[in-house]
Amino acid sequence: MKRIQLHNLRRILVMRLDNIGDVLMTGPALRAIKAALPHTHLTLMASPAGSQAAALLPWVDAVLTWRVLWQDMGSLPFDPAREWHLIETLRAGQFDAAIIFTSFSQSPHPAAVVCKLADIPLCIGQSKETAGALLDIELAAPPDELHQVERNLRLVEALGCPVDDRSLTISIPEAARQSLASKRWTYGITPDAPYAVLNPWTSCAARTYNSSRFAKAARLLGAATGLPVVVVGTEKDREQSAALLEAIGSTAFDMVGQTTLPELAALIDEAQLLLTNNTATMHIADATRTPQVVLFAGTELAVQWQPRHTPTRLLTRPTWCSPCYLFTCPYQQECLDISPATVMAAASALLGNGTSPHLRGIS
Repeated sequence: MKRIQLHNLRRILVMRLDNIGDVLMTGPALRAIKAALPHTHLTLMASPAGSQAAALLPWVDAVLTWRVLWQDMGSLPFDPAREWHLIETLRAGQFDAAIIFTSFSQSPHPAAVVCKLADIPLCIGQSKETAGALLDIELAAPPDELHQVERNLRLVEALGCPVDDRSLTISIPEAARQSLASKRWTYGITPDAPYAVLNPWTSCAARTYNSSRFAKAARLLGAATGLPVVVVGTEKDREQSAALLEAIGSTAFDMVGQTTLPELAALIDEAQLLLTNNTATMHIADATRTPQVVLFAGTELAVQWQPRHTPTRLLTRPTWCSPCYLFTCPYQQECLDISPATVMAAASALLGNGTSPHLRGIS
């Protein structure tokens, strides 16, 4: 393995090319790099969706937004000029090193090829296969069951940066808190009043709990506790939100598609409880230490992604087909066959836990 002089690394490219939650889980690794190399300039290369997470990661100095061909799902046309433009863009960055963060099922080698063509002298990654001299520091893949945060931290430690804090954290801009406060007034949510947040949708159908069941659980929660339930989601979720909001009833507040990612993080940070699927909001709640009930589908191994630092009830049913890693379930989503009453019971258990600072004054 190549010996590294850390003080020579002035400009580092960190690549995480998936979604928001994946980028958020690089936070501990980015924090460790900045702690060891406070004067190093960190550029995050991420997908259009994942780039939004940079606003919550104060260790990032610049963002390069790019949809890469090797992780595209077939929407990008054949365009060699586009790929050459990426190489030229990276070359212009004059990076001393590239750290290629991947999940257990991804290869770092396509990214390493691009980095080498862009004359980046040091590439770091981990993979189940080897590819000669593409990676200057190449770690053998850890067990698939390793948590994603720990998988990321392995690369930082291989670089030579000590890791003092392995927890997931984010930094919410004060401007986002202020703009959220204004929006809460607009949507009728009284300042300082307790509330729960419901994020009932994901970008993957196989990971999405039945919305009518989520609505019933939220209605039960509101009736039992008096907590307003703030429903959130993306702009594209608005077309399916009306029926869910109507089913929840008078305790529901509609903020679907009405928050930026930093505002959503502030909303979750100030909530008593989050109800969610396995999606980015789960990681935000872990970082803000907000208690949460997670409907966790059998598409992934929970040990790879589950919250580690906040009170959590992870609800799932074991099935023979898990983990399937599918976007659409070919069966009946038996892994998410969880009753609203069970969701409500899990929420009640968390709200009765007086050890959480989010629950002061709630009985």
